[in-house]
This record gives sequence, structure tokens and C-alpha cells, in this order.
Amino acid sequence: METILSVIEVIIAVIVIFLVLMHSGKDAGLSGAFGVGSGAGPLGGGSMVERNLNRWTIFFAVLFFVVAIVLLKRPWA
Repeated sequence: METILSVIEVIIAVIVIFLVLMHSGKDAGLSGAFGVGSGAGPLGGGSMVERNLNRWTIFFAVLFFVVAIVLLKRPWA
């Protein structure tokens, strides 16, 4: 069980890194290369794609922390 969760944790970490790199920053980051919108809005991202990117990033970040906590608590032991 611990091995399976550890592999899942690494996969989620890679996904989170990729999603964070997709965000547009001051210099438009990697998101400009993939056509992610850079329109100005109330929170910086005006397009629907940018908002969905934010949602996916938050989802995988929370999932990362949940799996990390489960690995620390080890309820199967």
C-alpha cells in the first residue's frame, strides 16, 4: 500500500509541477506556448482556460497534500 501511494504521490507531484509551469506570470511563462489566455480579469486570468487551469492546479495540490498526510499517518499499519 505504501509503495502504491508513493508512486501516486510522485505522479501527482509531476502533474502539479507541469500545471504550475503552465500558469502565466509576468513574462507569460510556458502558458503562452500552449495558447493559454493572458487576458486581464479581476484575478489576473480573464479566460475560461486560465480559470480552469487554476482549478486543476488547486485540485492536484490538495490531492498531493492529502496523499502526503495519508502516507505520514499510515492507517494500514
